[in-house]
Amino acid sequence: MSRRIVAEYGVNSPTATFSTRSNYYASTKSGIASKRVGNHSNDIVTYFHDEEVGNFHYGERHPMKPHRLTLTNHLVISYNLHKKMEVFQPRKATEEEIMSFHAADYIDFLKRVTPENMNSFSKVFSRYNVGDDCPVFDGMFEFCKIYSGASIDAARKLTNGSTDIAVNWSGGLHHAKRVEASGFCYVNDIVLGIFELLRRFPRVLYVDIDIHHGDGVQEAFYTTDRVMTVSFHKYNGDFFPQTGDIDEIGSGLGKYYSLNVPLKDGIDDDSYIYLFKSVMEAVINSFRPSAIVLQCGADSLGCDRLGCFNLSIKAHGECVRFIKDFKLPLLVLGGGGYTIRNVARCWAYETSILVDQEVSNDLPYNEYIDYFAPDYKLHPHLSGKLENMNTRAYIQNLRIKILDHLRYLNGAPSVQMQEIPPDIQGFLEMNDEEEAELLADSSAGKEQKEKERGRRPDNEWYENDQDNDADMDIEG
Repeated sequence: MSRRIVAEYGVNSPTATFSTRSNYYASTKSGIASKRVGNHSNDIVTYFHDEEVGNFHYGERHPMKPHRLTLTNHLVISYNLHKKMEVFQPRKATEEEIMSFHAADYIDFLKRVTPENMNSFSKVFSRYNVGDDCPVFDGMFEFCKIYSGASIDAARKLTNGSTDIAVNWSGGLHHAKRVEASGFCYVNDIVLGIFELLRRFPRVLYVDIDIHHGDGVQEAFYTTDRVMTVSFHKYNGDFFPQTGDIDEIGSGLGKYYSLNVPLKDGIDDDSYIYLFKSVMEAVINSFRPSAIVLQCGADSLGCDRLGCFNLSIKAHGECVRFIKDFKLPLLVLGGGGYTIRNVARCWAYETSILVDQEVSNDLPYNEYIDYFAPDYKLHPHLSGKLENMNTRAYIQNLRIKILDHLRYLNGAPSVQMQEIPPDIQGFLEMNDEEEAELLADSSAGKEQKEKERGRRPDNEWYENDQDNDADMDIEG
């Protein structure tokens, strides 16, 4: 049975404005970023976009809308941000590149199945987790090759030293597993990009600010100390993908190299930024990454159709700014985000941060300006829609537990291998004991536990026809 993500949230509470500092967190902020080295004022930023990627369609009632990538690109161009970057039309990933992570039979299925012949493949739908969340649609595998190829190309720009920051807003599909689709994701471009980075960089840090746990990436690197995964997300045991508790820390060589920050509904700007900066400062100083991959899922914004946080676009962007200012090779990717006008606003704003260009709150005219009515602003009020269930005590206790986990890293891991690993696939090899431990923490393991308890997740697929393209009806 396919796992399902979608849930509806009421968003009728008064709005709140963004503040860069909270009263009760202010005293600790002065100690953050002691080793940051400033902005990327003279760095090279490359931007990967294929016009075709926004033309695919998951289905009439499906919340994933690739059209958001078209809206984002038009805002980037309208703000003249493309003039601050090297812009590339990415090539499509090859099947061989995709199969550096994904199983051959699964990729063969993705390549061959179509809406016209899907009935003949129905017996393997459950094996590959294809269904409501991950439907078969026209051009599905072409879509996968486009967004994956962009992430691979972006990573290669970083590995050959021709750029400092590489951006692919079409990437960031963090739920896909080696042998199955999951959570609107079919091919895990993040894993493929990290594989490329590992060919040059000894240690890669993966940071995920999507509201959903970055389970596919965590699972791929759960047993290695060369990749550290850090995910900030909602977790209550039921919310998709039902993984990402604080006790999921990695196994084998990778023990303590998976870090999860489980949050509750309604977290606000100040709490999130405080926790993010506290954790990431400590992670970077302890792990000492050679390169960073930042997944910028925009469903963590307030007013997202599938989200339940209170983050403003400025707060989301502050996380990007903070990571950028460490001046490490940086791969920036998209991810979730289902109120598409706010996704476009967010990623356009974060593009401006990456190129150190201030932009007006008044959106420039473009072909899709009507999507941003009635305010036509870059920063609408998104905060304060839901009650913040993350108390001061919860945030502080969470921070203490996470920093305690970092004590076990014992400094940066040594890399006793060739500069270019002869077989990236070796990262996927594990013994029976390691595989059992991984399964227990994986989404499959969590799903099995749910079956045994007979509990139904609280975020099953919605049935309301009015939820289709509800972006134009939700405030913000």
